[in-house]
Amino acid sequence: MYGPFFLRRRSIRLKGYDYAQPGAYFVTLCTQGHVCLFGDIVDGEMQLNEYGRVVRQCWDEIPDHFPHAETDAFVIMPNHIHGILWIVHPPVGARPVGARHAAPLQEACPRVEQFGKPVPGSIPTIVRSLKSAAAQRINALRGTPGVPIWQRNYYEHIVRGERDLDAIREYILANPARWPADPENPATLERGGLP
Repeated sequence: MYGPFFLRRRSIRLKGYDYAQPGAYFVTLCTQGHVCLFGDIVDGEMQLNEYGRVVRQCWDEIPDHFPHAETDAFVIMPNHIHGILWIVHPPVGARPVGARHAAPLQEACPRVEQFGKPVPGSIPTIVRSLKSAAAQRINALRGTPGVPIWQRNYYEHIVRGERDLDAIREYILANPARWPADPENPATLERGGLP
């Protein structure tokens, strides 16, 4: 499935929207410079290398560090990832404890994120934490501390209903088979975007 919200990588975050509120969110993160860092597509299936396995581990750990979040469909591609994150309310009166990937865990409060003022437990905070943890671990393996792994921003889409959710899940799961025509595939870019 190709649609305008799948092909654009720039943020289309809704101004004033509370990204800590319950719901499903589709996110796409790309590597810096679209470098194929996480493995290769072989016969329509993604074969993760050690860096791809790091990203998989960081994704799987999200609910450990953000107890109010759950993961859904997810795929790692050679130079980007697609996944669905769910925000769910913690039990009434419960105060989460523990640590996130990169900062102490705090109780999420429904507020609107502003530049320089992250909202604990929001989608932007979870994505920043994922990117930070994966970059630190990959750079430790490569011996390249501080080298950027990810593009500065990411794409997100608020999932709006079951049909939308089903279409996004299908898109995510079929993504490796579509790699030859993927706009993020360096070979596609060299051909001027033609499959």
